[in-house]
Amino acid sequence: MPLDPFVILLTFGCGYLISRVGLPPLVGYLLAGFALSTQGYASGPAIKAVADIGVTILLFTIGLKLRVKSLLRPEVWAGASLHMLLIVALFSAGLMGLSLAGLSFFSGMDWSTALLIAFALSFSSTVFAVKILDESGRAGSLNGRTAIGVLIVQDIFAVLFLAFSTGKIPTVWALAVLAGLLPARWVFMRMLDRIGHGELQVLFGFFLAFVAGAWAFDVVGLKADLGALIMGMLLAPHPRAKDLAGALYSIKDFLLIGFFLDIGLTGLPNLATLSAALVLVLALPVKIGLFFLLFTRFRLRARTSLATSLNLANYSEFGLIVGGLAVNNGWLSRDWLLAVAIALSLSFVLASPLNRWADRLFEKWRTVLRRFETTEAHPDEEPYQAGSWQIAVIGMGRVGAGAYDYFTEKFGPVALGVDLSPETVDSHLEDGRQVLLADVTDPDFWRKLPRTKSPFRLVLLATPSMETQLYVLDKLRQRGFTGTIAAAAQYDDEVEILREAGVDTALNIYAEAGAGLGSHICREVGEFGIESLLPDKQ
Repeated sequence: MPLDPFVILLTFGCGYLISRVGLPPLVGYLLAGFALSTQGYASGPAIKAVADIGVTILLFTIGLKLRVKSLLRPEVWAGASLHMLLIVALFSAGLMGLSLAGLSFFSGMDWSTALLIAFALSFSSTVFAVKILDESGRAGSLNGRTAIGVLIVQDIFAVLFLAFSTGKIPTVWALAVLAGLLPARWVFMRMLDRIGHGELQVLFGFFLAFVAGAWAFDVVGLKADLGALIMGMLLAPHPRAKDLAGALYSIKDFLLIGFFLDIGLTGLPNLATLSAALVLVLALPVKIGLFFLLFTRFRLRARTSLATSLNLANYSEFGLIVGGLAVNNGWLSRDWLLAVAIALSLSFVLASPLNRWADRLFEKWRTVLRRFETTEAHPDEEPYQAGSWQIAVIGMGRVGAGAYDYFTEKFGPVALGVDLSPETVDSHLEDGRQVLLADVTDPDFWRKLPRTKSPFRLVLLATPSMETQLYVLDKLRQRGFTGTIAAAAQYDDEVEILREAGVDTALNIYAEAGAGLGSHICREVGEFGIESLLPDKQ
């Protein structure tokens, strides 16, 4: 597919218009792909290569934010396994029922084919879910960690399936690659200490994702995407892992446009194929409901369970791999491959607004959904106790931590930090800071707060997401907060939006960085006299 001006114009136009109505731009990219397919455009090696690079970088950067121990939680490994078994059983029975009912598209289907299709539909899209979590800034929250953990377990099942179904058993060298991960991790950790910033850091990220991760796994018969993800997870504990992920952020977002265009360029189906795809889409509520039921059985609150279920409320590109394999082996007609592709695309289109409206959906159905909660809460969702702090710093990244240290030095131990990343919280606790693990975008967070009058006199919003800041601002006003609210923004237009929303003071952290540097220099050289550093006045 030539990347001519029309392609760029249509892709940008669809992404922009969709974003203006409150939906993620990726829905626009899918629609652009469908529109291009009607004009004779088709996916080709170039667009597929761009898509593959984007997916690999995405999985590597997500790995940089994960910890291996997150996979050991029962809601992750047991939840993913039970869900897959139950969905395969339910979906295969449903497909056989449609076949027995005489529907033409499903006629002649046997149990082995039904089980194969059901297995393909039991997977959720890693790329879509991670993209949604990344955009919302909630990849490190409890629901984000749970969703990503489930996706990793599903990836492991995918590796096993491809190995046994294609005869592509990992070579004996796979053991050597796996055994070499820990020594390689030690080397890469030391290199990351010395790599600096700029283009060399970006190139090192590409090397880790594509060579040390994806290529090393692929060449020994393991899943390449899994290699990129695992390589990121191995380096996640490094203090500069976030810097490396940030350096790849914009490149990753741009390349992922190719992935969603590629899906849309699958083409438009005939009526029978579209009908079959719609039947598959209508089965999504079963998938969502089963995830919700299982997560609540593992003591997750209803809101967390719903948000996680909606993150996984889609079909996976792995379904296309299974479909292609079945077509090549003569198990399915080629129309089935197109039906799965259309169902995949439609699931993305439907899941995008559902994820955006997750909190509103929970608020509307809260009474019904909370009936599924267990008496005992998950350890990460226990209620909070009142304290004597006077300053709350929401978002304990570099900006938040710097503000926290300033307040503590000036006023004593009166500040409390809040962050949704367990690793960030653990790091601050080790350094002696008082930090609470919590997701402030979770409505249950506000319900778990003590009902007594807030002791806080100042709340600093230091999260990178302006949507989160506006949400917290609204919740504080609803609770009758009368103290001062300050916010750190990344752009000048965000400063104006925050002030109009009711923030008492907001500043562009980059604009203020220069003033802070000048103030720091004056303090450091003050004893010698700043005048001694300046040229003589004439």
